[in-house]
Amino acid sequence: MTQPASKPRKLAYKVTNWRDYNESLVRRGDITFWFDDAVIDAWEHENDRKKVGRPFLYSDVAVETLLMIRELFRLPYRQTEGFGRALAKLMQAEVAIPDYTSLQKRAAKLGVSIDVRATTGPIDVVVDSTGLKVYGEGEWKVKKHGVGKRRTWRKVHLAVDPATHTIVAQVVTGADTHDGDAVEPLLEQVEAEVQTFYGDGAYDQWKVRNYLQGESIHQVIPPRKNAKIKQHGNASAEPLERDECLRQIRRDGKKAWKESIGYHRRSLGETAMFRLKTNFGDRLKNRTLANQATEVALRCKLLNVFVTLGMPLFAWG
Repeated sequence: MTQPASKPRKLAYKVTNWRDYNESLVRRGDITFWFDDAVIDAWEHENDRKKVGRPFLYSDVAVETLLMIRELFRLPYRQTEGFGRALAKLMQAEVAIPDYTSLQKRAAKLGVSIDVRATTGPIDVVVDSTGLKVYGEGEWKVKKHGVGKRRTWRKVHLAVDPATHTIVAQVVTGADTHDGDAVEPLLEQVEAEVQTFYGDGAYDQWKVRNYLQGESIHQVIPPRKNAKIKQHGNASAEPLERDECLRQIRRDGKKAWKESIGYHRRSLGETAMFRLKTNFGDRLKNRTLANQATEVALRCKLLNVFVTLGMPLFAWG
């Protein structure tokens, strides 16, 4: 009697730099890291440009620091003001803390740069989107009683550098905006040269592909199930990447195509979305689009700082 074949042992990830990664997780909550002497020195606004109306009292650095603390610890505006007062008192910093209305007004016009590390040479980008709730019923109520009328979402589009896991661009739109419409605004934010674009089937649109081809960006986008070859293989024009992709899929199969081009890197976009919601929740605290855009930009900047503090290194065990 033949013995049944044993099941292969399932491999698991093992963190090889746990001590360093654990220390980076601890430093994320170190308030002196976010509220250091350099921030205190730049607390007051310089007002070096002539402006009609009352001059600013607090610099953009001061406002951005308090708003980052607000996102880091998930505080409302009033509690952020109280937290800042207590923090200045504990650190014996002779600075005035802006009130919560000033924070809210300045947040609507605050230009936040999410870049925290310099890059050299061209980069690849992984693009994806997710939804963040503004207000409305929770998932349990929807499952029991259906979707109500007051349920509003915003769509967050991210471009991630798969080599460093940093977010290089972000756009906040309404829930009805198609993923393909956000590609050009996203890539316009990327300062480095983009070499390869990774996206899922939602980006298989000719307006997206034509834009990428015009920018000389390599496309790694799976065609749709009903996709057809647009240009004949014997045409004198330059071959279309989508057509060449379709020919390879018909010849080798979709799985082989994905393995040959490294399509699995696209999952790092979903990983960035997971990290965004895990660290800051799946809701937006603000109600206006301008403040929501600043809120999302601050969250992306915080995630990029987390990456610079340390990331886990995995090995198959």
